[in-house]
Amino acid sequence: MLQAVDIKKQYDQSIILKGVSLSVQPAEMVAIMGPSGAGKSTLLHILGTLDTADAGSISINNTAVHALSKNEMADFRNQSIGFVFQFHHLLPEFNALENICLPQWIAKKDKAQAERYALELLDYMNLTDKAHKKPNELSGGEQQRIAIARALINKPAIVFADEPTGNLDSHNAQSIHELFSKLRTELQQTFVIVTHNEHLAKSTDRVIKMQDGLIIA
Repeated sequence: MLQAVDIKKQYDQSIILKGVSLSVQPAEMVAIMGPSGAGKSTLLHILGTLDTADAGSISINNTAVHALSKNEMADFRNQSIGFVFQFHHLLPEFNALENICLPQWIAKKDKAQAERYALELLDYMNLTDKAHKKPNELSGGEQQRIAIARALINKPAIVFADEPTGNLDSHNAQSIHELFSKLRTELQQTFVIVTHNEHLAKSTDRVIKMQDGLIIA
């Protein structure tokens, strides 16, 4: 599903990634761990095409994303990649259903079809009764589950998550861990997750450890 070879990145005089290679199989859930400054989030953003590498190659679902033009990459990102961040980034003026539908609307998909699938995701996450609630009417855990549903609405090949439970209490964090495992098992969803949370890491298939811009284990 994902193949990255010799990824390097430098900002000014700081070398962030020193030649990182990794692969992820379909329906695999992988955690990336390491101390602050190890290069985890930079790597995740490059793998997810939110940033570009100075050197190296990346293939996602048999597409050489490093070779795509800017417009091609934006289309590929919208159609094939899902993102979950530490902060949910829901739009406050839209309700839960509308926030989930946004990637479909951006892709100019049929509005009624988008809403039907969004409602299916809400039902899957036991949030059907929250469909017309604004983000400020939802708990932190509910907001993050809405953000996960939004990441899934385009049925992405892979989901990248950057500290997805970092802003949640232990109870809500555990519910997100269980949801990721359920999605991987039942929907065969592929995940790459940057986390400091040992419990979340233990629930994944494999842990990649980084330090000083390199994979060390």
